[in-house]
Amino acid sequence: QVQLVESGGGLVQAGGSLRLSCAASGSTFTVGWFRQAPGKEREFVAGITWNYADSVKGRFTISRDNAKNTVYLQMNSLSPEDTATYYCAATRYRTNSVPITRWGYDYWGQGTQVTVSS
Repeated sequence: QVQLVESGGGLVQAGGSLRLSCAASGSTFTVGWFRQAPGKEREFVAGITWNYADSVKGRFTISRDNAKNTVYLQMNSLSPEDTATYYCAATRYRTNSVPITRWGYDYWGQGTQVTVSS
């Protein structure tokens, strides 16, 4: 069973930056980041290989360090609308494209809270 552990969340002012990390305990293939704000559906944010939601394009960057089995999400120019719990997700098998719905992933982390103050 693969375990994903997110870290790096916190409180930041609007315009600031954060870098989230997702460390995997086993082999994963496609990895993505999702977020969920209170009262809203969980939404796709970014995925390897470098797919992004329109709302974060140009501000967020996803990257992967295979040696550390870790995926990062660099978030710049943050706004209060980015406030949410951020989740890392991974697939068990290789996929032809990046799944953009939660049902496309087999493993999930526990989430890390990102709060952006105005």
